Amino acid sequence: QVQLVESGGGLVQPGGSLRLSCAASGVSFRFYNLGWYRQAPGKEREMVATFTYSGTTVYGEAVKGRFTVNRDNADNTVSLQMNSLKPEDTAVYYCNARSIITLREYWGQGTQVTVSS
Repeated sequence: QVQLVESGGGLVQPGGSLRLSCAASGVSFRFYNLGWYRQAPGKEREMVATFTYSGTTVYGEAVKGRFTVNRDNADNTVSLQMNSLKPEDTAVYYCNARSIITLREYWGQGTQVTVSS
């Protein structure tokens, strides 16, 4: 059974930082593109950051320069370091893994990030 579990969310003040982590079981991250997505109430799901199997990274315009995505294939984890957080970053953050071979996707259950003073 494949499972992705996010952790690290919480409440933080504007300008603060959080680090999210996603751990996988039942699947290897080798040959998977990995990503973080978020969805705020009343808004569409938004791509935050991706880290491809080949080592390239792509960031959403709203978070570019503030967030950093990293991966560790040996530990089957992908993380998202979030700095200079803004209230607009408040959302549920989801981990995504997509096989480059089969194109099959897996999603985590999400972790809440709230940025408020």
